[in-house]
Amino acid sequence: MVTLPEKQSQNITSDSEISVKKIHYQIVIIGGGAAGITCTSLLLAQNDSLDIAIIEPEEKHYYQPGWTMVGGGVFQVEETVRNEQDLIPQGVTWIKDYAVKLDPDNNIVLTKEGLEVEYNYLIVCPGIQINWHLIKGLKEAIGKNGVTSNYSPIYAPYTWELIQNFKGGNAIFTYPNTPIKCGGAPQKVMYMADDMFRQLGVRDRTNVTYCTTLTKMFFVKEYSDILDKVVAERNIEVKFRCNLKEIKADNKEAVFDLTKDDETVEEITLKYDMIHVAPPQSAPDFLKESPLAVPNNPFGWVDVNKDTLQHNRYPNVFALGDASSLPTSKTAAAIRGQAPVLVANLLALMTSKPLENRYNGYTCCPLITGYNKLVMAEFDGYTFTPMSSFPLNPIKERWSMWIMKKHILPWVYWHRMLKGQQFEGNYIKFMQWQYKK
Repeated sequence: MVTLPEKQSQNITSDSEISVKKIHYQIVIIGGGAAGITCTSLLLAQNDSLDIAIIEPEEKHYYQPGWTMVGGGVFQVEETVRNEQDLIPQGVTWIKDYAVKLDPDNNIVLTKEGLEVEYNYLIVCPGIQINWHLIKGLKEAIGKNGVTSNYSPIYAPYTWELIQNFKGGNAIFTYPNTPIKCGGAPQKVMYMADDMFRQLGVRDRTNVTYCTTLTKMFFVKEYSDILDKVVAERNIEVKFRCNLKEIKADNKEAVFDLTKDDETVEEITLKYDMIHVAPPQSAPDFLKESPLAVPNNPFGWVDVNKDTLQHNRYPNVFALGDASSLPTSKTAAAIRGQAPVLVANLLALMTSKPLENRYNGYTCCPLITGYNKLVMAEFDGYTFTPMSSFPLNPIKERWSMWIMKKHILPWVYWHRMLKGQQFEGNYIKFMQWQYKK
């Protein structure tokens, strides 16, 4: 076991001189993203003597909800990133390595560099895996010649480059045939692009098309109805049950499978001058191949109870966030609702108490419908019922919610959520009053 000086963090990296291959921690957290850091901060707020290690290979931590704003020219990508070291709480060991194999029967996580990390309790939250390779030709085409995606900080700036330099033609935006993080993101960028095309005077010679594998614009009917009106008013063509399967970059063609009403599938090819791709996604491969995954599930989500966030077969394992099987949208707002429940139940388990806390499925997807317009789509992800944190009708486009998305939510993420603090009290009351119109 690695002994740490009191209140001082330690990094274990691939080039460290480690005399043992086995190390042990009371709590091991796989993933140092939004979920991992938030849970760590909440745990230490309850008990600062806990022995915690985070397994996270990346040195940079991104505010991923900001990538849409990068693609729309509102943020610079540098505004969405911090050093991981600066976010990991003091007293926590950072194992800067990849988890590659899970052995929950023996309470072991194996890392890429050969460490066997033993645990008493495990929290699994490595985020989602972007599977560029599942669309033929996409890996070779992405980032040039009109092919882009806001699902990476590498390509999001290119989205803005394409939008602001667009001269007219065919602009296509896609939604894949898998669950994805932030289900509204593929169309948020479309509305911003549509707005900018109008400002640049090229919209009258531009065809904007949304190709989605879904059967409606959004999961919650009330919000979907609003978006139906938005696309109709803006003359955006929507092709439902339409799955992108290939990019032919040489000809600037996108190949789709279009499922018809009679369930037959027709292959169609659309020319593009610009295409924004939301790629297929899944849990990371090491989870798909582990005993923790939902049995016979192709996406590899961690099999947890949707109420308690405890694993359904391994009681000392918990999961939250994008890689979990929780049947709600994969957003940072959902994590903000999940983390306190998970932490309370984990601490209860550690003290042999019943797991009484319940996650109610709350999530939020700020639906940008243009510059200075946004629908704050809060809802119960289990029942698909609209909710609201504000004394306002949530089913409405508002300038005030754009201000919330642009200025308030990033601040909340960096200065409240990741520090395990709730965003409540006089400040939120001021925002409710100031921006209720």
